Parts: sequence; C-alpha cells; structure tokens
Amino acid sequence: MTEVIAVFDIGKTNKKILLFNSNFKVVKQHEEKFPMISDDDGFECDDIDLITSWISKSLEEIVAGNEYDLKGVNFSTYGASLMFLDEKGQRLTPVYNYLKEIPETIAAGLFEQYDGKNEFCRKTASPALGLLLNSGIQILWLKSQKPAVYEKTKSILHFPQYLSYTLSNEIVSEPTSIGCHTFMWDFDQMKYHQWISDNEIILPGPVNNDVVFPAVIAGKEVKVGKGIHDSSASLVPYLKASPAKFILVSTGTWCINMNPYNEEPLTASELEQDCLCFLTPTKEQVKSSRLFMGHFHEVWAEKMAKHFNVAQDTFKKVKNDPKLVETLSNKYGEASVYFPNGKESFEEGLKTVDLSVFADYEEAYTKLMIDLTALCITSIDLVIPENDDTEILYVSGGFARNPIFIGLLKKSFPAKKVLISEVDNSSALGAAMVISDTLSDADVAKLDLGIQE
Repeated sequence: MTEVIAVFDIGKTNKKILLFNSNFKVVKQHEEKFPMISDDDGFECDDIDLITSWISKSLEEIVAGNEYDLKGVNFSTYGASLMFLDEKGQRLTPVYNYLKEIPETIAAGLFEQYDGKNEFCRKTASPALGLLLNSGIQILWLKSQKPAVYEKTKSILHFPQYLSYTLSNEIVSEPTSIGCHTFMWDFDQMKYHQWISDNEIILPGPVNNDVVFPAVIAGKEVKVGKGIHDSSASLVPYLKASPAKFILVSTGTWCINMNPYNEEPLTASELEQDCLCFLTPTKEQVKSSRLFMGHFHEVWAEKMAKHFNVAQDTFKKVKNDPKLVETLSNKYGEASVYFPNGKESFEEGLKTVDLSVFADYEEAYTKLMIDLTALCITSIDLVIPENDDTEILYVSGGFARNPIFIGLLKKSFPAKKVLISEVDNSSALGAAMVISDTLSDADVAKLDLGIQE
C-alpha cells in the first residue's frame, strides 16, 4: 500500500481532500461544495457539522480501503474564524462568517485603550479590516453581544485547530493562524498582545506546526497535525525546498508579496500602504504586501476588449515586445496612463482614460501591463529591507504566465533571479510538508517547485 498524508484544504467555496505520497505527489484528490447555512443571527456561514462529518467519513473510507496506508492528517483552512468550546469541549457557536458586520465601537474601544488605532495596528501587524476579519475582535464581539454564550466558553480555537481537535481532542494553537491580521499577536514582543490577558482571555500558547498528536481512526492510530492557515501554508514548499533566500510573488485576484527574511518591524507608513505581517510555522515574521492586481487587470481587460472589439481573453495572445515596451516607456516616462495617481486612482482611470490614444489593442494592453507592473514593483519594494539578502523572486499564479509582466520584473530586479514557479495546491502541500518530518524520511530536496527561467 502507498503511504500517504491526507490534507483537508478548506476554502470558502471549495473543500478538498488530497492524498500526498512520500515524495509529495498527489495520488488522489476529491473536491466537495457544501451548501451554506445560517448562523444564530441569520447570517450565512459554513455548515461545520457537515464539514466535520465529511472529514470523518473520508478518513474512515481511506483506512478501510486497501490502497493507501494513512500515516498522517493535517488541515489547511481560511483564517479569521474562531470556534468557542464549553468546559466539556463541546462547540458553542457556528463558524461565524468573517464578512459578518459588527458594531464599530468594539474595535474603537480596543484602539482607545491601547495606544490608538495606528499604533495598535502597527504592533499587531494587522490592518483594521472591519467586520470579523480581525479574528480577535470575534472574542470581544461574543462577550458583548452574546454574554450568555461567552460565559460558557472555556476554550477558543482558530478554525484549522478546531478541525484538528475533532480528531485529536487536543486544545492547541499555532503561529500561522495567530499571526495573520488577528489583532492578537504583538509583533514587537512576539507574544499575545496585552489586551488578551487584561480581558482575562485564556488562549493556548502557540506550538510549532511540526508537532503532531495521535488519533484513532477506524481502529488505526494516525498522527494528526494541528492545522495551518492557508496563506502561510503556501510558503512552506519554498521554505523547505528553495536553494536560496527568496521573496514569493503570489499572483491572482490579489497579488501577495511575502518575504520571510525581512526582520524589520512593520512601520505605520507600510501599514497604510497595505502591508501586514504573517508568522511562519516556526514563529518567524513574514513581511507581506498586497495589491488588487488581478481585479484591476480583469476590469481593464474587459473594457479594452469592448473598445477594440476583440475577445475578452485576447490579452493571452499578446507577447512581450521589448521594442514596443521601450517605445511606450520613452513616450510616457514614469507617468501612468491607467493609474494617474497610484492604485487608489483605479476608478478615476476607468472614467478618464481614452483608449483611442493607442494605435491598437497590443499597444493599449502593453501599456496596461507596464502600469500594473510598476504598481506591483512598488508593492514588492515595501517588503525588501535595507539589508536585503534575498536572491530569488518566485512568481506563482496567473501572472506567472504573462510574458510582459515577467519581462518587466526581470528588468526591474536585475540582481535577483526571477523564476516562474507552478506549485499545484501549494497550501495543501505546505500542510503536508510541515508534519512530514515526524512521519517519514521523505526527501524534501526532491520536491519539484516547477521552476522555469
């Protein structure tokens, strides 16, 4: 039988189970979509009972079969979600949707008591995102809005740790869930923020992600990881397998730039420019910046296709023409046509830009990529410290296939190798890798990062 690690990759839309062999290859994958239900306030949320039932059933089927030898289980999930348990370890609440609106006074009171909004957000490396997206706020929200439920609460877990708990019965925490815009972690002191103890909130201390616990599944003892936040999980394959220090440029609807080697404290200025910090599975800071690049591109591509009367995906056929790039750069200099006043002027550009100034679609699209890449470079620069020793820029996601984007990055970072990396299911893979050392002698050096020059 093939030895495998099972990872449940739980997204907001899709839920997957993936089986990884000892060389981290996916040998089986299955995806589910579950209907949403309503929480106790009538707001849409995930059906946690259905999810945990599916997890148990899936694992029992694997153990009962004769094809795979299940060695370990781990979980990669979205963040900003807490679970509240009573003294018997029973769940008290739904898994509240982080898009749920809450009174602004809850966060405002926290800011007022602890150094003001700017300093509090800087210390916790957490932009004030509103709603329940700063997961620490969920504790104060439950305390003020549902005191009877809060009074019964004895344990508080982030979502991936709750899923792990349903198998191992262990109350634990880990760095990646705490360290992602939660308001909980003081990055200056590298410990829980003072407001946690001031409010007599008892949280489990974070244990590194390579720790596993025994669980019995269908009569078989299996090692269970404590779960991991999906954004940090996606870094793990690179941390394990990269031959040199790197910055990961993960592109999609959002472009997330992550530098796990930047130890400089987050500044108020960086925070204002959409920077934040994560924690790695070993509790190291990851300075990160965000750009809504994929969304900007999608909207402009649609507008451009209508203007030039071409198919919406025509941009996929536009090649990198260095002469055209040089001509446009000489004509406009550093001036941006599509974003006249930076990324905040996206809506302004949509209203004011006259696409007829361009000779054809290729010229218009090439200039769009020049302007978008300039915004991305500014975002990447925010995570590069003064004493930078990173050697590689890994580019993953949709823009890794955009030749103009890659060409401009190479030109802008001549001292670094710009490498295209296509790691499939990177979050699930990271979740498997963080527990693999305790389960087998898998050779991490064999991991294929899908590198292209």
